[in-house]
Amino acid sequence: MTRTLIVDDSVLARRAIRAMLAESSAFEVVGEAVDAESGIARARELTPDLVLMDLRMPRRSGLDAIRVIKEELPGTVVVVLSVSDDPQDFFEAIRCGAQGYLIKNVEPGLWLEYLEALVHGDARISRAIASRILREFTQSTAVPADLPTLTRREEEILRLVARGLPNKEIADALGIVEGTVKRHLQNILEKLHLRNRVELATFAVRRGLARPDTGAGEPAGS
Repeated sequence: MTRTLIVDDSVLARRAIRAMLAESSAFEVVGEAVDAESGIARARELTPDLVLMDLRMPRRSGLDAIRVIKEELPGTVVVVLSVSDDPQDFFEAIRCGAQGYLIKNVEPGLWLEYLEALVHGDARISRAIASRILREFTQSTAVPADLPTLTRREEEILRLVARGLPNKEIADALGIVEGTVKRHLQNILEKLHLRNRVELATFAVRRGLARPDTGAGEPAGS
């Protein structure tokens, strides 16, 4: 089971999230926190597998909490919970280390599908905001000339990640098994010192392996 910490200043929101997660045997809620400070403290205490983090809370932003948690617990997956679908919020959350972004009014079944994929490293990028996010990354920074060289297979996988394909579809497209895709993705992340699929897709655009408007499939929960 995925040990989960919920950080949200709304008691009704925490109750609803807990009830939603209870519908799946894949998640166990091990704790709750009412603000960023207590969220950091609870994360340190519980070392959860997954943190569901509200962005806008009193006194301290959820973004600050994400930075601290990812610095101290890099193996913990952090997913933002937000009422906003503003790409800038998504962009900032990813830069702080979040691996996912969920809009609070999304159907609960889609939440579960997205979270289950995410904790297994297989969540696709949302088409609704990916093209704008990727465009901003593309315009902001050039690719350094001294980056490690990727193999042909790694570049093929990177193109498909940028199109939003999950691991199984990448495996089917290339005629390899899903485990091989996961190993290649881990190697690519380590080579490029990147953290998640959003940053991989961004790199693909800046490297000229994909265009921002190729974005890709609409994942559950985005």
